[in-house]
Amino acid sequence: MPSGAPAMSAERAEELSKQFKAIADPNRLRLVSLISSSADNEACVCDLTEPLNLGQPTVSHHLKVLVDAGILHREKRGVWAYFSIVPGALDSLAGVLTEAR
Repeated sequence: MPSGAPAMSAERAEELSKQFKAIADPNRLRLVSLISSSADNEACVCDLTEPLNLGQPTVSHHLKVLVDAGILHREKRGVWAYFSIVPGALDSLAGVLTEAR
């Protein structure tokens, strides 16, 4: 085995796998893109159904998967939920893909 940085732990691999699975869905990938490109880098669930041409329950399910994976943050404001990208979450995923071997 070559020397250098230690191998990824099983726990880290499990966490990353959950995140990659979450963004592997085309609708969830679009949600991340819509949120990251919106004003203030956040969006209300009410603003995300039309661009995806999906119903609110389906969009809410996709958003929950992204929250559970640690990619999105959810904040309740009155009757609406607002979503934003967890700081560093996407950078962390990108870093795994660009690490030198």
